[in-house]
This record gives sequence, C-alpha cells and structure tokens, in this order.
Amino acid sequence: MMAQYLALKADATDCLLFYRMGDFFELFFDDAKAAAQCLDIALTSRGEHLGEPIPMCGVPIHAAETYLARLIKGGHRVAIAEQTESPAEAKKRGSKSVVNRAIVRVVTAGTLTEEALLDSRAANWLVAVAKAGERYGIAAADISTGRFELGSIPAASLDAELARLAAAEIIAPEPISGVETQERRAGFDSMAAEKRLKDRFDVLTLDGFGSFDRPALCAAGGLLTYLDEVARDSVAFLRPPVVRASGDHMMIDAATRESLELTVATSGGRPGSLLHAVDRTVTGAGARLLASDIGAPLLDRTLIEARLDLVTLFERDAGTRDLVRRQLKALPDIGRALGRLVAGRGCPRDLGQLRDGLGEARRLHARLAAIPDQPDLLSALLPTLTGHGELVDLLSRALVPSPPIDAAQGGYIAEGYDAALDTLRATGGEGRRAIALLEADYRQRTGVAALKIRHNGVLGYHIEVPAKHADALMAADSGFTHRQTMAGAVRFNAPDLHEHAMRVGQAGAHALAAEAAHLETLIGEALHRSEAIAAAADALARLDVSAGLAERAVEGGWSRPHFVGHNCFEIEGGRHPVVEDAVRASGGRFVANDCGLSEQERLWLVTGPNMGGKSTFLRQNALIAVLAQAGAYVPATRATLGLVDRLFSRVGASDNLARGRSTFMVEMVETAAILSQATERSFVILDEVGRGTSTYDGLAIAWAVVEAIHDRNRCRCLFATHYHELTRLAERLDALSLHHVRAREWKGDLVLLHELGRGPADRSYGLAVAKLAGLPGPVLARAKSVLAKLEAGRAATGGIAAGLDDLPLFAAAAQAEEESVDPVHAALDDIDVDALSPREALDLIYRLKRIAAEAG
Repeated sequence: MMAQYLALKADATDCLLFYRMGDFFELFFDDAKAAAQCLDIALTSRGEHLGEPIPMCGVPIHAAETYLARLIKGGHRVAIAEQTESPAEAKKRGSKSVVNRAIVRVVTAGTLTEEALLDSRAANWLVAVAKAGERYGIAAADISTGRFELGSIPAASLDAELARLAAAEIIAPEPISGVETQERRAGFDSMAAEKRLKDRFDVLTLDGFGSFDRPALCAAGGLLTYLDEVARDSVAFLRPPVVRASGDHMMIDAATRESLELTVATSGGRPGSLLHAVDRTVTGAGARLLASDIGAPLLDRTLIEARLDLVTLFERDAGTRDLVRRQLKALPDIGRALGRLVAGRGCPRDLGQLRDGLGEARRLHARLAAIPDQPDLLSALLPTLTGHGELVDLLSRALVPSPPIDAAQGGYIAEGYDAALDTLRATGGEGRRAIALLEADYRQRTGVAALKIRHNGVLGYHIEVPAKHADALMAADSGFTHRQTMAGAVRFNAPDLHEHAMRVGQAGAHALAAEAAHLETLIGEALHRSEAIAAAADALARLDVSAGLAERAVEGGWSRPHFVGHNCFEIEGGRHPVVEDAVRASGGRFVANDCGLSEQERLWLVTGPNMGGKSTFLRQNALIAVLAQAGAYVPATRATLGLVDRLFSRVGASDNLARGRSTFMVEMVETAAILSQATERSFVILDEVGRGTSTYDGLAIAWAVVEAIHDRNRCRCLFATHYHELTRLAERLDALSLHHVRAREWKGDLVLLHELGRGPADRSYGLAVAKLAGLPGPVLARAKSVLAKLEAGRAATGGIAAGLDDLPLFAAAAQAEEESVDPVHAALDDIDVDALSPREALDLIYRLKRIAAEAG
C-alpha cells in the first residue's frame, strides 16, 4: 500500500495527497504534518518507512469538503486519490492485492466548483498571465460559472487588471514582480493554444469570438493546460471566450481600489466597502455581477446608458421592481449548478435547481414581456429566459420535488416516470415489509421480545439479540446461524431472512442502476443546452443587479447621472454612500457638498482642518464616478459627467515593510504612478502629498506635483493639503481653484461644519483639533507658544514659501544656496516670554537693538 501511495505522491509533488482508505482520506509523511497543523487535528503514525514511524492523519469522507475548504484557505493544493475498484474486485486478483487508486482531481483555489468551498456572492477567478513582446496576455476563467475572458494589455496596466480580477489563483510561466503566482511552464504556446481553443469549442476559426493577439493566446494556452492537469479525466466548464481590452473599462490600480474600498474594506471584509453600501441584490449571481460592474466601470457611453435605462425602469415602477425581486429571491444559483454538472461533479439536486430556476425564468419572462416601451437591454435579455420549456418539463416529470445531493442512495427519480423502476421499488418495498413480518415471527418463535432485524454495509440483513438471550438461537435445531458475537449482543442469520434479503438487495441494486442511468441521461440533456442555460443565468443576474440598484436609489434618494462628451465633473449635493450610512445609523445627518470641475477649473486645491471632511469629499466624488460608469444611480441631487478613463486615489498610505517601503516611499510610488499614467480624461484625488517628510521637502514636492498635474497631465483633480503656501499657485495656474472645508471656533471649541466653501482656509485649526483629541493642557499651551513664535517668524520672512515664485517651472536642477540666519530672530527663538521679569524685558530690548545694529 505504501508503495502505491508513494507512486501517487510522485505524480502530485506540489500537493497534499488525500489517499482514500475506506471511509477516510488519509495523509502521510510531510503531508500529514502540514495538514494536521493547518486543520488542528491529531497527528498519529502508521507503520515504519526507512526505520522511522510514518506520520499520519486523516479526515472522514463525509466531512471532506469542510477540511478541504480550510486547507485551500491555508494556501494548500490537494490531490484526491480515489479507489477505482472495490475491495471485492481487488481480491479477485489475489488475497493480498491492494485496491487500485488513482488521482481523479487536484483541488486548487482557482478551480473550485463545490458550494461549500465557494463564496456564493463572489466570483472565483483563475488567471493565467504570459508576456509576449511588450504586452501581457491575460486569460481569466471562473469555472464555477463558465466565464472565460481573454485579452492583452500594456505592461503598465497589468497591476490594475489583476487588481480588477482579484484572482483566487494566478499562474504564469515565470515570476512576475510584485505578484504571487505559481510557475507553470507548460502550455504557454500561442499556436498550440489556438488549435486547442478551436477544438474545445468545435469551430474552424476564432474570428466569431473576437480578435486575439499572441500574448492573449499564450495565456489561454497556459490556462487550458493547467485546467486539464488539475481536472484529470473531467472537463472544466468554459463558455466561449470574451475579448477583454483595457480600453473597454475604467482602469483602477490596486492602490486606488484599496484606498477607495471599492469591494473590500480595509478591515478585510465587505462591510465598510462601496459594494456593501450599494448591494441590494437578492441572489448570489446578482451579487457577483454587481461586484464585477463596480470593479470594472464601463467606458462605452452607449452600454452605460443601456444599464441605466433598465435601472430607471425598475426605479419608476415599484410594483414590477418588488415582484421581480420576490421572484428572484427564491431562485437557486443555476449558473453554478450548471458548472458542477459540466465538471462531472453534479448531483440530482443540481438538476432540480435547473428545473426550478428555469421554470421561474419562464414566469419572469411572462411578466416582463408585458411591459410597454421596454429598454433595449431588457429586450435583449428577455429571449434568453424562454425556450427552456422542454427541459423544464422533462426534469419536472423525472425528478422528485426535492432531489438529494447524494446520488448513491437513490430516491431522486419521481414515481410514475419509469414503470420498470416503480416495479423494482415495489418489489423492494414488499421484501422490506416481509422482513418486518419475519421479525415479529422470530420474536414469537424464540420468545425473545428484544430480537431485532438490522442492516449494515458489511453483514447486510441480520438478526440481533442481547447476549443473555443468545442461547435460545444457538441450538442446532433453532434454524438460526451464528454470524458475529459482540460485547453486548450476538448476531445471526436465517434461510428465510437470507431469501428475502436477496430479493430486496437485487431489487434495490437494479433500482439504483436504473436511477443512475436516468441521471446520466438527464445530465446529458442539460449539458446539451448548457450555453442557453448559462445565458439565462446571466440575464437573471443582470435583472437582479438592475432591480437592486433601483431599490438602493429609491432608498437613498439617488439620481441618474447624465453623461456629456467633454471633461466635466459637476455634482450637486454629492454624498459618500458608506459614510452617509454610518452617520445615519448614529442618528446624524450627512452634509452634502457640490463639486464643479471643468476645463476652466479642472484642479481644485482644498484646504481646511483635519476631521473637517476633506478626505470624505475627495473619496465621495471618486465613488460617484465609479458608480455612474458602472451603470448605477449616484448619491447626489444631480450629476453631469464626462467619462473617466483612469481613476487614481492617493489618500492615506501605510508601510509596506515586507517590500522595504516606508509610508512616505509608498506615497511617492503611488504619486509617481499617477503623474506618469493620468491623461486628460482621468480623475485624480490626492490628499496630503508630501506630509511624510520634512516641511521644506514636503512642500517642495507638493508644489511640483500640483504644477505637473495642472500643466502636464491636465486631468480633473481634487488636491487636499495642509500646505497653505500652495494657495499662492492660484495666482498663476489659470485652471486651479481654491476651496476649503468650513470650521468655526465657538467659545474656545472647534465646530466642524463639513461644508465646502470657495477660497482658501484662514488657518488649519490644528491646535483646536488636538484639543478635541484630548491632548493634555500643558502640551497645548506650549504648542500655542511655539506656534506664536513660528508665525511671527513667518510674517517677518515672508513664510516658508517665500521665493518659490521665482523658480522656473520643472527646472532640471535648482541652485541650492545656504540661507543666512537672521540673528534677531535667532535671539527671539531662545526667549521664554512668559518667564521674563520687567527688568529682564527692558534688558532684552537693549540687547536686541545692539544685535540689530551689529547685523547692519
């Protein structure tokens, strides 16, 4: 047995091997150690290998999915070695023959199909990446639903595209900097990939699917090879590939997604994210599609308007919206049920889900088809919801109302569907009734009231009596044959019981075989219609998303965005959906603000106190852009937008010590990416650029970044800062506009108004905010004293930004000259004014006059 195990392990060296032994999957050697640690189960040993005990642990078959989920989450891959023959079949080859086993599947994070292993509300992408020339090819597949995307992108867009997909698993022929991948060298060949795609989808040319360049085909080849490797004898569900180009959706890099918390909050979960605040879908498929929409906002105005038209229909017709949402809520996930059937891991319940889901789709069609003046998108979706009547009727006749998951036990084919099967079941039922009568007869004959007829997988039907009554059945003339003695009971057989058991067993075996044949036929009928079923699943998901977005719009008083052909960004009464929900939950009221970026004022410089709402204002406008181009209503009274091709956010940062980057380094890397990639159609939000270093360095960097965005990138930008010196740039940057978040001090306390006003802030209110934070009184008093000295020095010298007006724009180098220190100010810096006596103050005045005279 161990030789067989080691041979199988050699075929799956990078996996944990689940080795089937009866009712358990066993693991040995280092696999056992790793699994025991990950699963927190006991590590034992079995036999010896090379003179050492063999580490071993195991998990029961019936609970294997639970353990698999934990291992996959722990970063492991698992190879499943199943028994391919029964012990009885193995004995025919010799009494010591080992049951044959084979690896039937490799379970990885990107190739899951089981419900228990997947998040119903999230896609599960497997991504292959291959570089050819100066471009990267990307092949992405979610085999749980069959989604399959191919495309190629420039190297600069790779980070953003991988961030969009948020893949469960990435494979590549060679390492990619900054990306966690598995190296798989086989299959990344464009010529071979083209042939494999043609064979898989039974076409002579790929032109009907779109145009695929060499990088995309290379990635496709690697992905198909990997799927064959892990699926072994089964076939992963893939629908015809869809071309994905970087120019068909808004590019959003990983840093921006994280900063804006689009689909995942900084805490790591959905609560607190934009997706969580918007999601009102009632199906898993709808939730997955909404996450995809938010992750990849469109750049095609026609497609955006088509989505918005369908949302508008549901927003205006509350009755239809409520009815559709009620019907959708009862639907099973037919997309993933189909994926399991295609992969050969389906069960009777999956067929039942297709029956119920497609039947409900037919009823939805009848309701929606009656709507006059249908939006174009609805008209396109409706045909996919019909045409399944033959399959639905077949499954309705063939299956019981609630089919089981486990096909091995039978009982899923409905009575009346197959007369021969009904006869077999009747024969089995009669046999079981006869056995029940036998039990009563045996009790009367032996006088043992505790006698029972039981059944198990080893002995089959047998008679069991308590040990103290066994003598009555042990007599030679009793008609009973001893089978097994246990601690408290003894088991027997009898000729008439054996006869009835044989009849029941034969009928049951024939019935199971008949049901299995029907199941295979029914699955074949479903697979024959797989593309049409998948299209229906897509349509139901889109209806769910549209109705859910309409529900959110009505709930929050959101408005439909209006798109124009020029680069504007005009928002009236804009709000941050996540923050607004939190404020409302605490009993407060969110303060809405306007934003008006245009060709004349495309760069806003926003100043004001910490906690005043600058970051919230910046983020809410970025989120409005995402929602609008995803085809959703937006949290604003009115929104008029020009399309955004790239979205950038540099709001807050943290250390990335694992990659040797401090907070400031992360900030500079992200800022550099913005300056090198933002176009005139981009939208950028920047918060406190340069605050991670010294005042002079930071101001110089912020100053240069503002100039670059204004003069070079020329994009729409909201730039929040505490460097009030930057407001002087408005004197010569014609498209820069000054704004501030309002605050007031009332009786020594700071009142944050969270309103945006024109012009610069009068001051930063830093000490007032420090007071709100609870800074000790003596520290605040000392800070006020130091601030007074600093401001006096600034007034005398013209501020730390004095002389910046004379710097040439984007000078290649700057002449650094040592600034002389004013001796009068140096003397003043050393004085503690509050500690001076009148006499000391008079002496100080004479001293300062003397110093000033000497400085000439």
